[in-house]
Amino acid sequence: MDDFFLRALLGGVGVALISGPVGCFVVWRRMAFFGTALAHTVLLGVALGFLIEIEPTLSVFTMCLLFAGGLALLERQQLVPLDTLLGVFAHGIFAAGMVVIAFMENVRVDLLGYLFGDILSTGSVDLWLILGTLVFTTIVLLRQWRNLLAMTINRDLAAVEGVRVERVRLLLVFLLAGVIAVGMKIVGMLLVVALLIIPAATARYFVTTPEQMAVVATLVGVISVVAGLFGSLQWDLPAGPMIVLVATAMFMVSLLAPVLGRFRNLDPTSENPR
Repeated sequence: MDDFFLRALLGGVGVALISGPVGCFVVWRRMAFFGTALAHTVLLGVALGFLIEIEPTLSVFTMCLLFAGGLALLERQQLVPLDTLLGVFAHGIFAAGMVVIAFMENVRVDLLGYLFGDILSTGSVDLWLILGTLVFTTIVLLRQWRNLLAMTINRDLAAVEGVRVERVRLLLVFLLAGVIAVGMKIVGMLLVVALLIIPAATARYFVTTPEQMAVVATLVGVISVVAGLFGSLQWDLPAGPMIVLVATAMFMVSLLAPVLGRFRNLDPTSENPR
């Protein structure tokens, strides 16, 4: 196996391991639009990375964290509804990225690679960043799992029980920003949210506890990455879209579960899961 393909495989599996459990909270808390807004900051992060001559993945990571933190602070002011804030800043930042790239006439940027991913160009820096994000995310989830779950089920009750809701919520936002920043290399900014949502949505029909859903979602993500990569190699197709396509196919198959009446739709925010 060639080195570049092995690095791509390791990077893709690493991102799948991160996005599985985090994606469960995205599905449970209905944060898909928030994730999409975060993904729009990728382009500006890439542009600034080339502008100040640093690794684009690091600049994207920093921009995602700054955007997540700034948006969380603005949301607390309650000046504008959250969906409006997301719409304004997502498109504004995306446009700013396009303008910055247009001004850099001496720099050639492969926009398609950042829009749809370029997993085969995964390098050593990317692997270390993915590994660091994986370790940090795992530690945070192990320490804060109960608090995150309590906040997801009932925010007010969690606060009464002593959970620092705002701090835990901000922590989840930062985890989401980290997943999007590292996942950008694998499937691109336009598809990275799909890697968060689709495996979690697929897993919810086959489990009975939140912990099981996190494990199954991770497994679905890993299978999607491996099958998508080998499929792209076999048929000479773009790897990022192939990964998402495999995940989507698995989700479509999972829809047969409730039809057969053997499984239920796990939603910890509902007293009567469907």
